[in-house]
This record gives sequence, C-alpha cells and structure tokens, in this order.
Amino acid sequence: MNKTFANFVDPETYFDELGRWLDLEAVAERERMARRRMLRAQKDAEKSGETLLGMSLADHRTGLAGRFLLDFKKADHQELPNNRLKVGSPVVISDHSSQSDHGISGVVSAKNRQVIQVATEEWPEGFRHRIDLSPDETTRRRQLAAMARARVASGRALKLRDTILGKRPASCHSKMMQSLVLRSDLNPPQESAVKFALSVQDIGVIHGPPGTGKTTTIAELIYQSVKQGKSVLACAPSNTAVDNLLEKLIGLRCKAVRIGHPARVFRDLRQHTLDELVDLDPSTRVIKEMRREVQQLVRAAQKASRGKDWRRRKRQYFSEAGQLRSQIRSLEKSVIQSVIDSAEVVCTTTTIDDDLLGDRHFDLVVIDEACQATIPGTWQSVLRAEKLILAGDHQQLPPTVLSRDAADAGMQRSLLQELVERDGESIYRRLTVQYRMNEAIMNFSSERFYDSQLLADRSVASHQLADFPQIVDNDLTQKPLLFIDTAGAEYEESLEEGGESKLNLREAQLTSQVILKLIEYGTTPSDIAVIAPYAAQVRALRHLIGTTGCEIDTVDGFQGQEKEVVVLTMVRSNEHRQIGFLADIRRTNVAITRARRKLIMIGDSATLGSNDFYADLLDYFEQQQSYSTVWQEDF
Repeated sequence: MNKTFANFVDPETYFDELGRWLDLEAVAERERMARRRMLRAQKDAEKSGETLLGMSLADHRTGLAGRFLLDFKKADHQELPNNRLKVGSPVVISDHSSQSDHGISGVVSAKNRQVIQVATEEWPEGFRHRIDLSPDETTRRRQLAAMARARVASGRALKLRDTILGKRPASCHSKMMQSLVLRSDLNPPQESAVKFALSVQDIGVIHGPPGTGKTTTIAELIYQSVKQGKSVLACAPSNTAVDNLLEKLIGLRCKAVRIGHPARVFRDLRQHTLDELVDLDPSTRVIKEMRREVQQLVRAAQKASRGKDWRRRKRQYFSEAGQLRSQIRSLEKSVIQSVIDSAEVVCTTTTIDDDLLGDRHFDLVVIDEACQATIPGTWQSVLRAEKLILAGDHQQLPPTVLSRDAADAGMQRSLLQELVERDGESIYRRLTVQYRMNEAIMNFSSERFYDSQLLADRSVASHQLADFPQIVDNDLTQKPLLFIDTAGAEYEESLEEGGESKLNLREAQLTSQVILKLIEYGTTPSDIAVIAPYAAQVRALRHLIGTTGCEIDTVDGFQGQEKEVVVLTMVRSNEHRQIGFLADIRRTNVAITRARRKLIMIGDSATLGSNDFYADLLDYFEQQQSYSTVWQEDF
C-alpha cells in the first residue's frame, strides 16, 4: 500500500515522515564520505576524487550578491587530478597545514583542467588550502524550511497541499479548451496534453515516455499560459533539464530569465541568466566600481603581513570590504528584482533560491523531469503555485537516494509517481507518439512499461544504421538489435580495487572491440554511446577506448539523451546469479531507450536470466532473431 498517502494523510505525520527521510539521507551522505576518506591514507586522499590538496589561491573577484569567487590552482602549477568536484558541488575550503581548521563552506562555480573556482561568503584562512566535497546542507535546509511552511499553509497553498495528501480531489474544468492556436507543430496526443493542462485547476500530470516530445509539449503549455497573461515558474531537478526547457522557450520567443550560476548553464544560454541580465543594467556600472574597491581592500589585507599592528590593519581592511559588500548586495537586490519582475517565465532548479524569489507566487508552476525529484524536493515549488503541472516518466530514473532505509520508506518514489498511481487517468495525459527509436527497439519497452501504447512515427519506425551513406551495409548495421551472450566464457565480474563499484574487464574489452568494429564500418564515433550501470566499468571503458570520440557514461549520465547507436554492457556475471541494483528495471528502460537505430547489449544470460524481466528481454532478442553469443561473433 502507498505509505505516503494511505498512512500519512495527517499533515503533521506526513511532514514528520518527510523530515525523517531527509535526516536519514543526511546521515547516509556523511557516512559515505567518511567511509571513502577512511579508505585512503592522508597522502592518498586525492584518489577518492573528493579532495584536492596543496591548492593555492591564484585569483579572486566578487560576483553577484557580493560573494567571493576564488580561483584555486595546484601550488606546483600542475593540472588538477581527476576528481568528483563538479560545478554546483558543495565544498569546504580549509587550511592545508592545520588539522583544527574546520574550514568555510562554498560551491564550485567554474572549473577547467588547471583551475577550480569556488563561490563563498567568507575568506579562507592559510596560504595552502585543501578543498573537500561536502554534504549539501543548503538544499536540505531549504527543503525543511519549505515543509515547515507547508505545515501551516493557508489559502491556495493549503488547497494544493490537501490535494497532494489526498484529502481533496484534483479537478479540471468540465470542458477542455477546443480552439487553440498552437505555436509548435504538435501531434494529437501532445495537443490533447496541452489542452488538458490548461484546463486543470490545481494539479495535473503530463506523462512523457522516451522520445515522445515531453519538453516540446510543456514548452507549448508555458507559451500558451504566457499568452493568457499568466506568470510562470519553470523548474526541474537538474541544471541540464532546466536548460533544455529554457532552450525550447527561447525558440518560442518567451521572455525567460534563468536563475543559477552562469557556469552551470549551457554556454549558448548564458545571455539569459540572471547574472548576465543584471550585468547589462545601467545601475551595474556603480556596482562594478564598488566591487573594484572591495578587491583593492582584500589585496591590501593580504599584503598587511608586516609591522606590529598588521593584524589590526588586516581586520580593518576586511571590515571595510564587508561594509562595501553589504552596500553592493542592497543595490544588486533592487536590480535583481527588476529583472525578475520583467520576465514572463522564471527558470530554475527545484532547489529554489528563496532569497532571490522572495515571496513571489506564480499562476503556473511546471516541474519537468519531476520523477527525478524527491517529494521533499518538490515543496519549494508547490508553495509558489496557483496551479501545478508535473511532467516526466515514472518508468525511468527515480530520484537518487543514498539511504537504503529512506528509499525503503518511500523517498525513492516521486510525487508524480504517487499521484499517477493513486488517481489514475483522471490526473494525467500520456504522450504516445515517439520520434526516436526504430520500432524494434521501442516495442519491448512499450509493452513492458507503457501498456503497448507507444507508436513509432513513420520518420523513425524502420530507420537503421545502414541508412547513412558512409556506413557499410551488413548484418551489424542493418538489424536494429543485437544481444551478445557471454555465459560460459568466464567473463567474471569483480570489485574495483580500493573501491565499492563493480566492473567486468573482459566484458569491457569485448565492448571496446564492438566499438572499433562499428567505427570500422563507418559509424561516426560521436554517434555512439557506451552505457554501463557501474561507475567502475565506465572508468575501465574510458581507459580502454580512450579518445575515439564515443561518449561513455553511466545510465544516470545519459538520462534525457539519445544516440544513433547504444552499446550497453551489463557487467554482472557471477555463480550466485546476483544482479544487484540492475533489479531496478527502470534504469535498464532508460538505457535501452537511448538508442535511435541500433541497440547492442552485452551480458551473461545465466546471471541476467535469473530475473523475470531480463529473461523476458532475452526472449525478445531471440524473437527478433538478434541473439548471439561471444563464441559466434568475430570482434
């Protein structure tokens, strides 16, 4: 039974449970980071990928809201080692030589091969620095604050809350809009979804299976809402998903502003970011001059290292810089609010910066890729909505949850999934025409996940790799499917040395041989995706395949993408026939539906076939006369 809705209808109990999930997740995140650090000696700390040692402050400046933007390099000017510190990652900067320095918090705002830039509110101590990945407490605090407001909600927020908790039904107008002049070229299911969403009074869902044009559909919904004079907040859990939607909205000539650090935004879209738009405002000239004064004061403080009163002078310089930064924040706040007020659509991740948006409410709030957001992660958006539309596919990747206890309790179930499974077709419309996959690639997922409702558009239904003029016409390039069975060939899985992730080196070697054969037959490397369920296998493949130009990543890394060819290495092969988290078949649904013209799957049928889903998938390959073994293939 659905625990969230059936057992926690009372708001206090419901939000207490969501808060418990967040606590469990915070503990799991801290334990994971501590465990990884314990695996390494201090001298090997960088091997975890979560730490950079011996960093020198190379440059600095002030950014939006007066924050410091600090550029760090290796003290020996070497390139940065491979690391997990990505743009947007929360970090702690501490004194490399001091074990007692607890450090200051920051966020990675830019990165290249030699420099990592961190945005922070404070100035770090010391001359050599250590940068460590840290748990994202800011996101957790914002989610808890939103849920605290939801507990005592009133007015429209109260009605949405009670609809989500199942205390009142979702509703729409009895008659959906019939006359609608569409800006986009939509198919009938897409047009029906737009009309349905426009008629919804409180909460609705657009269910978009792979390749069905979900983002195009919700962009049209937003455009139609803007035409009616509605204010719109467009959200998604990831920066990539926000940018994909923003790109569509710009194509429809919606006046949109993108909130978020420009370094996290697609380069071609940065002119639409709040930072860039604020920078174009005439008032910013004064702010820039004040920023230069702050930099001069900070440099003076850094140089104040001699004389008996050097500590006093250093404090004074930093104090004056702090006062100027406060004035900068005040001026910037006025400009920021003006820019946001002038936008028709505000685009941001679901981790909303409440300081920027204040108490703004919107006629329409759309959450794209809503199935990748936890329920606690949606409440910031919900509380700003007059009407809420969730878009996504609960048969693809669920929210990422580290705590097994939290996941078992329900945290890995999204709000979209809960609503669809509780309210059924009354709350959602499904898109059914897909424009990506050859019909043979599509059919298994359609039958297994989408009630056999997916239809391949004529433009893609029978397309194949051999259609490209430069590609050799043979069995490998003609047939859309191929499964290569490694059973009995001793392609055994193993645990990555010094790590927790699994790999299968012989399967990785076979995968690299398949890639080279595809390239030999004329396939453009950039048209090939290599997907592995385990990060260790990805690392092994990148080492083997090198600089061929193929994209190699985990399933999570390919969500929302597509390639002409997908080669999927399943890794698991063991005498106990254990498949681990491959049992979450939604991940495999994502992997196999990234392919447009060719899907090649490599795995051990004895191990995979112990699971009913994979047994059915293997049967499907056989039915399509696309089953082979490692003994038969000449790679």
